[in-house]
Amino acid sequence: MRKSVTLAAVFLLLGADDPQEAAKKEVAKLQGEWSMVAGEKDGRKAPKDFIQGAKRVCKDDELTVTVDDRVYMKAKIVIDPTKKPKAVDYIVTEGDHKGKTLLGIYEMDGDTVKFCFAPPDQERPTDFAAGKGSGRTFSAWKRKSK
Repeated sequence: MRKSVTLAAVFLLLGADDPQEAAKKEVAKLQGEWSMVAGEKDGRKAPKDFIQGAKRVCKDDELTVTVDDRVYMKAKIVIDPTKKPKAVDYIVTEGDHKGKTLLGIYEMDGDTVKFCFAPPDQERPTDFAAGKGSGRTFSAWKRKSK
């Protein structure tokens, strides 16, 4: 009996994703070019022309967001898909928050992904709300067809 319990435990461990492997798989899902479909910051909806001009490109663990072909932000991405909701950190290398780390959450559904980020030095959001006074940003993106 003891031997079968030990074998079952070994099989469970072998079947479980290593957290680093799980993160690599999730980052792979975020690769490519995405178009913004919705945005909000601190309770204010993003203007239609901003949304239409916004593009996000993820290559490996680096992200570039452009608006009308001008760099809005560049960041290194670190994710933890084991958290609920899934956690994402942007270590900003270019843009308004250069040198800061933005703590956020994300959720993917097919070819769409949504993010919610706290301002620098604030706690990670636990939901996808960016209401007035929160300082948070919310964005939703759709993968561009190849």
